[in-house]
Amino acid sequence: MRNACPSCEIKKPWYREKLFIVMAITVLLLFLGYSVPPMKPFFYAFLDYLGLIWWAILLGFVVGGIIDRFVPGEYITKYLAQSKKRAIFYATGLGFLMSACSHGILAISMELYKKGASVPSVIAFLLAAPWANFTITIMLIGFFGLRAFYLIASALVIAIITGMVYQLLDSKNLIEGGKGAEVKDFSVLQDMRKRVGRYSFSLDSVRRDAAGVLKGGWNLSKMVLWWILIGMLAASFARAFIPVEIFRSFLGPSLLGLFVTLIIATVIEVCSEGSSPIAFEIFHQTGAFGNSFVFLMAGVATDYTEIGLIWSNIGKKAALWLPIITVPQIVVLGYLFNLLL
Repeated sequence: MRNACPSCEIKKPWYREKLFIVMAITVLLLFLGYSVPPMKPFFYAFLDYLGLIWWAILLGFVVGGIIDRFVPGEYITKYLAQSKKRAIFYATGLGFLMSACSHGILAISMELYKKGASVPSVIAFLLAAPWANFTITIMLIGFFGLRAFYLIASALVIAIITGMVYQLLDSKNLIEGGKGAEVKDFSVLQDMRKRVGRYSFSLDSVRRDAAGVLKGGWNLSKMVLWWILIGMLAASFARAFIPVEIFRSFLGPSLLGLFVTLIIATVIEVCSEGSSPIAFEIFHQTGAFGNSFVFLMAGVATDYTEIGLIWSNIGKKAALWLPIITVPQIVVLGYLFNLLL
């Protein structure tokens, strides 16, 4: 017998949700890590990572919930759903205004996509935000001095170039979901004034809006959090069981060092704030500024958490093109930095 309501979506039982399954596995592994002595390095590595990024994840969900509740989809589509090149600059500029690391940005970027942002704009935002936001700019200057501006400028350039390449792929129908939404011609500023003027501030409205933000944040967490946990588990195993000496022995300023750094960044990238001290340590130990750059940028461009999230929410072609487009740019710039700086 066919479903009487074919358009109705049948919800999975809570225990079959991906988030619950991954959380259960995480709890089991943490219990083993606490109880079994050989697993204790994994347990403490996971706690260290959690201490570094819990606030970024929470901030990402809160900001995503606020966007879901208060930012109309028409605002996003007006600036980020366009197929014009300026949409990439809008997305990169929005990334510069954000103050969240890569894992916090994941939730926000998926919310922008849900609101109608085109895939090229989402990709440009996703690449620019972790390394070109105000907070990380200050941190990188503290570590690297004026060299930090090479990192920031390079991140912006890679985000813009990659976004434009994605627009080309979109025009050739080589990525999924790249059409965005229909762009309406209206004034965002005037519309905001009208909405503020109509808003009735009261205790009930505050409660209703707070509930809306929480609901939006929870929906995002079901989309994003299980991927973040998978990334944290993999990173914790890498830190716990791969000796640091092995990393340092193969991270010199050479092509081999660049490619080894690329592999390491793919495996142990956690977040921009957490990766920055490691990148500086690479520079401090080897003098290879280009390797530090590759470690920082490749961690975002090749991160399995990020690629998996794009794969599951946008499409596999959009996900696979990300490292194909970005990695050559990152390696070339890293090589030039090793030669010139």
